[in-house]
Amino acid sequence: MRSLISTNISCQIPWRLILAGSLICFGFLMPAFSQSSDNDSLIPGRRNDDQPKSVKEYLARQRAAKEKKDHEELLKRGDEVAAITSQLEAAFEKSNGLSQADRGKLASLEKLVTRIRKGLGGDDDDGDDAVEGNSESPSTLKEAFDSLKETTSKLVDELKKTTRFTVSAVAIQSSNSVLKIVRFLRLRR
Repeated sequence: MRSLISTNISCQIPWRLILAGSLICFGFLMPAFSQSSDNDSLIPGRRNDDQPKSVKEYLARQRAAKEKKDHEELLKRGDEVAAITSQLEAAFEKSNGLSQADRGKLASLEKLVTRIRKGLGGDDDDGDDAVEGNSESPSTLKEAFDSLKETTSKLVDELKKTTRFTVSAVAIQSSNSVLKIVRFLRLRR
């Protein structure tokens, strides 16, 4: 008799556990099934505006951090442009010409200024400089270096005035002017 009772009890316990487990699972899964069927978050190409605030806040913080980093890099490039311009001017005053190393610095200066212009939102349009009053090209290397120093200084000053929230048309025009002078110097022997 004991063996019959113990068998009976052992068979009833798993059914109770299975019943309790399924009720618990049903309790956890019920909220998932009760959501409305018009949820567009699963449809590709549509934005999910029902994101938890923490995800939206995280994305906003990440975007702000990237913009801040990009702006700091822009300012750093401006400082590099000013340093290279000073080095080139000193080398020109010393030898009254440009060495091969100086031509390499001109190439790196052109790349840096192009990155600055791109970071400011400018494009490859070298539009007319009549607005700036610089419509004529320099005729000598001395004039070109004087003009390069002046426009580089103006560009760096404008970059320091900008924030990551602003776009400076004057800085874009200055970068275009610097590029024009650098190209003149690179072509001039």
